Amino acid sequence: MTGGRKTLSPREIEDRFEEAAITLRRLPNPAGSGPRGYGQSWPDYVQKAQQAYGYTEVRIRIVPTAAEIQRMDECIDWLRWLDPEDAKIVWLRAEGKRWRQVCIHAGCVRQTAWRRWAAALLTVAKHLTAIEKPKAKRVATASTSGTLL
Repeated sequence: MTGGRKTLSPREIEDRFEEAAITLRRLPNPAGSGPRGYGQSWPDYVQKAQQAYGYTEVRIRIVPTAAEIQRMDECIDWLRWLDPEDAKIVWLRAEGKRWRQVCIHAGCVRQTAWRRWAAALLTVAKHLTAIEKPKAKRVATASTSGTLL
């Protein structure tokens, strides 16, 4: 334990990326919320009674909490430390894609994709450890000198 926070292992980092992908998927993004392009600005209207409210199944959407969104943003910031191709591999795996699909998107064989994925998780862990060390030194210096920073 350094500075009150535990450094994350590559397995925990993988879990955090998976949680971030789930959180991103759960964010509200209703149809028509993006740019419309050319066309009319009026909303679509109901053509048939079967399309009206109450005739279709209700989809319950669980909106993520503020803490989950904050952790997702933190994980997306971690991707900036990686090579873009490695970040793509990490994110595809976080979304639950199989290795075959990851290899097709990354353009490499499975063993290379796995090696790059594992190295990327270690890179993130190394960066997180490097961030935690200066914090631990500041806390240790402040506690030994008797003053707060």
